[in-house]
Amino acid sequence: IVAALFAVAAYVYLTTPDVRYLRTDPPKSTAFMDLRAREARAKGEKPKRVQQWVAYSRISPHLVRAVLVTEDSKFWQHDGLDYEQIRESMEINLERGEFARGASTITQQLAKNLFLSPSKNPLRKVRELLIARRLEAELSKRRILEIYLNVIEWGNGVFGAEAAARHYYGVSAARLSAEQA
Repeated sequence: IVAALFAVAAYVYLTTPDVRYLRTDPPKSTAFMDLRAREARAKGEKPKRVQQWVAYSRISPHLVRAVLVTEDSKFWQHDGLDYEQIRESMEINLERGEFARGASTITQQLAKNLFLSPSKNPLRKVRELLIARRLEAELSKRRILEIYLNVIEWGNGVFGAEAAARHYYGVSAARLSAEQA
């Protein structure tokens, strides 16, 4: 059993992606963008992807605040994992006997979106935790949030804050009001 656990741990660690390139380069695509493209092609549709990268400084502080409040209010304080939320989610999930509640931080969501899938597989969750830790070790919090705000899907084929702001409000991400955010 110990050897099997070691083999699984070694496999997970060795297959965890190198994230250092993200210090300076935006990702060209994400696992979720690729998944949406495959889903569209499977339906016989042309994949839709609207995205325009913008610097963190060109995203409305109202939007940054709104995302932090709704997705991860402790973002600036934790190391990529919110252990209290993880514990609470595990308790609830064990009580209900299903994956009823998640506890993903913005860093974990970014890890999942960049490199993984939306599956609820426990091994995928372990990989997500490891990637999140690597992201936190290699990137600044500001850079993690910048990448997140530029790659997250905000609607069907609409990725990133700039594309969403233009799609829904006809303005740049920098000009989003508090209400729009």
